[in-house]
Amino acid sequence: MARRFGRRRLMAAGAAVVLAMALGQMPATAAPDRAPTALTPPSARPPAGPFDPAKLRATLDATHDAGMYGLYSAARDGRTRWAGASGVADIRTERPVTPNMRQRAGSITKTFVATAILQQVEEGRVGLDTPVSRYLPGLVPGELGEQTTVRMLLNHTSGIGDYVVSAFPSLGELSPRSLDEHRFRDVPPKQLVTWGLQAQRTGIPGERWSYSNTNYIIAGMLLEKVTGTEAEEYISRHVIAKAGLKNTYFPSSPWVFGPHSRMYESLYQQADPPRDYSTYDMSWAWTAGALVSTTGDLDRFYRRLLTGDLIGEEALVQMKRAVAVNDPDGNFLMNYGLGLYALSLPCGTFWGHDGAVFGAATQSLSSEDGSRQMSLALNLTKYQQLDAKGVPIPHPIDNALGAHAVEALCGSQAATQSTAAERPVRLLPLQSLR
Repeated sequence: MARRFGRRRLMAAGAAVVLAMALGQMPATAAPDRAPTALTPPSARPPAGPFDPAKLRATLDATHDAGMYGLYSAARDGRTRWAGASGVADIRTERPVTPNMRQRAGSITKTFVATAILQQVEEGRVGLDTPVSRYLPGLVPGELGEQTTVRMLLNHTSGIGDYVVSAFPSLGELSPRSLDEHRFRDVPPKQLVTWGLQAQRTGIPGERWSYSNTNYIIAGMLLEKVTGTEAEEYISRHVIAKAGLKNTYFPSSPWVFGPHSRMYESLYQQADPPRDYSTYDMSWAWTAGALVSTTGDLDRFYRRLLTGDLIGEEALVQMKRAVAVNDPDGNFLMNYGLGLYALSLPCGTFWGHDGAVFGAATQSLSSEDGSRQMSLALNLTKYQQLDAKGVPIPHPIDNALGAHAVEALCGSQAATQSTAAERPVRLLPLQSLR
């Protein structure tokens, strides 16, 4: 029987894929029972100070000057809020970006899906450590379906491969040909799962962390099975509306409705000039990454989630049980929980997720109590070059983005107190895994 969580609420004092739609998988040692840890002990970190609006503006401009076409950001420190933008939304007309534009949020969708699944855990309809085959007989065939649990889907330790290269074969050659051919293709979720199951496995269930969008397509199908409701409808009612989000939705067509930027894909400088994919049928991403939102809505969503308004305290504890993730060089990168990760900054640990689809990248990070937040959006993706291992080489854009995040979340005081020996902040960590 599925374990029921209590409905106690946390009080206010409590509480980056290549494309985030990963082209491949970069495994890391799994440690599902290990609590998230920071890069250095919390006591060694300077306290966060107030952010400086002038420096937030300057770091956005520096990111644009480094080559980003356009970006916009929302930051929050208690009751103090800031929003800004720099650059253009359309490189042809030079229409400027504005802070409240809609954005394809990519894999940030996964936090919404995990939240919905945990609501079902609280209701006793789903067990995190129950085999997937109990809910979706035959979808994940044979012994694999019996060994793969709901938790393994949500924390990416199932070992199931990613479907993206099968859906867009030319990506394996760093060619945009498949992206152009399938702009208006409607793909059913079951086909995505079939492609994922045909892909090379990355390990036995529970063995290691390996990012796979297939996990969250299966999770979406599971949500539909246990609720008897389409996943988009359930999440819209019980997560999006419950969080009070006004500009967040699953698209019903290839177009983004409301003010938005064009979305440019560089494909590691192989698409020259970068191509505009702002109009795209997002059925290929579905519950793994189709959501549209705004930076302000994302700040609100993570604040409501982390302070217990969307799931109870025990469910949130389960959400934060994390797997350690290393980068391709073996360096600690982040701790990944159930659709939520912990990322270390000079002033402490922040929770959130990043996402990227063709031409659009998004990052949202919050302090554990939801009082300090930043969400940002970019309209040019995979702008870096790749090294001999196929790993993105850090770009000046990345350094400028890191400086913006540190100012927003740590403030100028903490930023100046941090030591030069500390590794540079890497935003959108899922994009460093290829």
